[in-house]
Amino acid sequence: MNQTELLHVNFPHLRDLKPFDSAHASTPWLADLDSKHNRKLCASLEDAIARSGLKDGMTISFHHAFREGDRVINNVVEILARLGFKDLTLASSSLMTCNESLIEHIKNGVITRIYTSGMRGKLADAISHGLMAEPVQIHSHGGRVKLLQDGELNIDVAFLGVPCSDEFGNANGTQGKSCCGSLGYAMVDAQFAKKVVLLTEELVPFPNMPASLVQDQVDYIVQVESVGDPAKISVGAARVTSNPRELMIARYAADVIEHSGYFKNGFSMQTGSGAASTACTRFMEEKMERRGVKASFALGGITGGLVSLHEKGLVAKLLDTQCFDSEAAASLARNPNHVEISTNVYANPGSKAACCDQLDIVILSALEIDVDFNVNVITGSDGVMRGASGGHCDVAAAANLTIVVAPLLRSRIPTVVKRVTTLLTPGESIDVLVTDHGIAVNPARPEIRERLVNAGLKVVDIEALYARAISLTGSPKPIEFTDRIVGVIRYRDGSVIDVVRQVKE
Repeated sequence: MNQTELLHVNFPHLRDLKPFDSAHASTPWLADLDSKHNRKLCASLEDAIARSGLKDGMTISFHHAFREGDRVINNVVEILARLGFKDLTLASSSLMTCNESLIEHIKNGVITRIYTSGMRGKLADAISHGLMAEPVQIHSHGGRVKLLQDGELNIDVAFLGVPCSDEFGNANGTQGKSCCGSLGYAMVDAQFAKKVVLLTEELVPFPNMPASLVQDQVDYIVQVESVGDPAKISVGAARVTSNPRELMIARYAADVIEHSGYFKNGFSMQTGSGAASTACTRFMEEKMERRGVKASFALGGITGGLVSLHEKGLVAKLLDTQCFDSEAAASLARNPNHVEISTNVYANPGSKAACCDQLDIVILSALEIDVDFNVNVITGSDGVMRGASGGHCDVAAAANLTIVVAPLLRSRIPTVVKRVTTLLTPGESIDVLVTDHGIAVNPARPEIRERLVNAGLKVVDIEALYARAISLTGSPKPIEFTDRIVGVIRYRDGSVIDVVRQVKE
């Protein structure tokens, strides 16, 4: 009787222990020099898909760090369609106008369910008009992690595009020819996915450090020609504006910050996507220098404007879940206090601590805001989905002062309305609305209103802004919807805050 058998006899609870076989019984690749180093490398994407074990009915995920320049989502889904996959759930962190080709794959049954922060362009238009049998699940950035954490959303295979990786899967977005900067979305997918496939433009020597995605999270690696065009990151919602009206609103927002009571040494801030909100950063510099105020950190999607403030010593640290331009991506590579964070660390309400909970001031955009300060960033004035939840409701709920910036009218369509078409962020989370026709303060924050009035800012009631909008445009014709639900709006905790109905033809 050998030693293992003796153990089994004398200690029955150890009967599952196996006898030693050989040094490489459980790690056979270590016995072969090539396998030892190259076991994760795949000859093609088709090879990686086969090795991943992907089957019909499973869930695939992607990140959108390249935004409108992404070249991974469309290419992977095209290959999956060619291989005959059906009934897949697509769980991309967000979808853009560049993802129009997905329409055909939805029609053909390759993709039957979608979880995303938002969508735009022809894809969003088609879904708004009833393309899918199941409604799209729209979540926030923090809410996406909560869904993964709670087990509602389970990623079987994550396909993550990166500029460079070594043969073990250590990857980042700050080196290589197509630098996208922070991989904050991809970090979460790498953490939760059952299998992770990296698509990399360049294979570099081990160890590729610093690593945003780490070797113990990565299963397979495929070298491809291109994963994205970083020049197209800063377009659309992340564009830099020169529009005089947007710049004026941004200047007003900076005035609100200065006189809000939160503008003092050590304050923290986030400027969300949207031209006016990102432009506000440039007007903060003069105020900070004039009053000798420095910020402790800036959070979220980081822009070149925030990098400039950081490098001038006006913002101590940048906590970056997504780079909105090439200046931010370059800064992440060179500035030690420009720190990459995952969306879990950024804004998940179910995490042990989210950075947004430390925010003093956040500036956000809106497609619509109503007289109760409820905000819509999902559907346009025609009822069609054309935006993204992003971190909107996450940071609005957490910040001490939430400012929404928006023009009173867009193309002669009111932005301030009686009731938003689609509710994403509840009015209880919004403190101030800044428009080109005046500044409205939520009645729940009378101390903010008093400070702004005393500073001589143009403060008006939100009902007056609504009346002004209607006087200029007339009352809009109500949008006609069918009873069919095409989108479910999930609040950051996973609850359903609203639905999107199909636009009537």
